[in-house]
Amino acid sequence: MLYTRQNQNCAETLSSAGSRYLNMTKKTIFIVHGYRPTGSPPVWIREAVHLLLSVEDINIIIVDWNRGATTLLYHRASSNTKKVAEFLKTLIDQMLADGALLDSVYMIGISLGAHISGFVGQMYNGKLGRITGLDPAGPLFNGKPPEERLDPTDAQFVDVIHSDIDGLGYREALGHIDFYANGGTDQPGCPQTIFSGSQYFKCDHQRSVFLFLSSLKESCNIIAYPCDTYRDYRNAKCASCEAFQPMPCPVLGKDDAVYNVDKRVVCWRWFLTIQRTHTAACHTVPYVTPCNL
Repeated sequence: MLYTRQNQNCAETLSSAGSRYLNMTKKTIFIVHGYRPTGSPPVWIREAVHLLLSVEDINIIIVDWNRGATTLLYHRASSNTKKVAEFLKTLIDQMLADGALLDSVYMIGISLGAHISGFVGQMYNGKLGRITGLDPAGPLFNGKPPEERLDPTDAQFVDVIHSDIDGLGYREALGHIDFYANGGTDQPGCPQTIFSGSQYFKCDHQRSVFLFLSSLKESCNIIAYPCDTYRDYRNAKCASCEAFQPMPCPVLGKDDAVYNVDKRVVCWRWFLTIQRTHTAACHTVPYVTPCNL
């Protein structure tokens, strides 16, 4: 499904017959959802389209792989990820033939969708412009070699937001820059007991999506500061932003790709402390510490 500023309220279904709205001279963002055990559409799609188009005049392609993602057996959905990636490569190949550039391809993958994005990037030898992984799936991917999951070499710039590393998300760093919201666990406002139903399992996992969407809002800058450890951060022992000069401290979200030009920043874990829910993300006090890959 394609959205642009010309049809942002009514998606166009892409087909071999061509598109009325797809402009190959513009950046194209692919949004790839994750595991959908009940088959219900993601609740955040409409907001994501609106915010992304408000920021930039682009093509947005919603990758609907619901047939492969909807099953009560998670391993079946996981096994379909490479098939989806192969389908996307066919579409991107056609776009390239029509004049698009790999530099202008940006993939945003949620959960299993993050690894799908990585597989697509591998097929192009890491030449995609950017991949953003939103709490990449952990089950059946934790401990896998780079070619079996999202990896920093899958695009020119890979950034990741972790929000459920002790549940459905991937624990270790997977990108050039990795954000860990509240250390990657127990997001504010999410249920703490299993008696809360399905929200107990998915609330932390989904928080990465809402953090990213918050970062798209003009008034929202989620800034990171250099710090050696979480304990030092808690004890107000963090360093200044001098490590990133002449650039300012990094900001989570749409603009953090500018830090890819500075190799001092490549391979960092950024930890964000969120006080309440995702709506309060702009009032966070983040910190950053180097990762070990």
